[in-house]
Amino acid sequence: MTIKTVGIIGAGTMGNGIAQACAVAGIAAVMLDINEAAVQKGLSTVSGSLDRLVKKEKMTAEQKAAAMARIKPTTQMTDLKGVDIVIEAATENAGLKLRILKEAEAVIGSETIIASNTSSISITQLAAATARPGQFIGMHFFNPVPMMALVELIRGLQTSDETHAKVEALAKALGKTPITVKNNPGFVVNRILCPMINEAIFVLAEGLAPAAEIDAGMKLGCNQPIGPLALADMIGLDTMLAVMNVFYEGFNDSKYRPAPLLKEMVAAGYLGRKTGRGFYTY
Repeated sequence: MTIKTVGIIGAGTMGNGIAQACAVAGIAAVMLDINEAAVQKGLSTVSGSLDRLVKKEKMTAEQKAAAMARIKPTTQMTDLKGVDIVIEAATENAGLKLRILKEAEAVIGSETIIASNTSSISITQLAAATARPGQFIGMHFFNPVPMMALVELIRGLQTSDETHAKVEALAKALGKTPITVKNNPGFVVNRILCPMINEAIFVLAEGLAPAAEIDAGMKLGCNQPIGPLALADMIGLDTMLAVMNVFYEGFNDSKYRPAPLLKEMVAAGYLGRKTGRGFYTY
């Protein structure tokens, strides 16, 4: 079975990016969120993103219209009935994800695969909460989804070879390069990336250098396209803290403790770009 229809739960940054990747690749997408405003905002983000491609002559207006027509926006979980795979792209909260997965599982077909776009929560744990653990997999996209080539495929202890093969084929059909990793806190990329960002926050808090100079050092000295503190602001400091807490609890190792300054920033509501202030002001 080739995956022809994708259901996406969440129309936020990751959800609408996944919907766009599907639509541009010729794959039908059902994009669901809790209210009409959230769904329309997601749709408008996709439209604006495709407009930029039209302006750069990487896509025609007709191709844009065809891609937009492949996205079905909805607020009804029942509209996921008949999709080949459901990709959950909700907020990074285990309780919320488990509730959503149970609701989705009640309406989808028995053959439907479920994938989670979680960046840190255990795929084995999420799979165990469903009635189809063999058909459950992690499909971790990177932000911004339409531009980033990587997808981490995370196999839970229960993920079947057939499920992995189908989802690997889907990732390739979306023009992505999949890497397969075992289930573990943070998987591969965030396991390396987030402690590096956390260390940059320790360096800032210790007054070794100002934020702009720390970022310049990493950009110019390590050829990174964006500095770690600017990247933290882009990710969201609340998300960063949540991920570091998952590592700290998951590995029970003090090297993963969140930087106290990170906790302070989150407590103050300085969450980065989304609130207009993080390590930088926006």
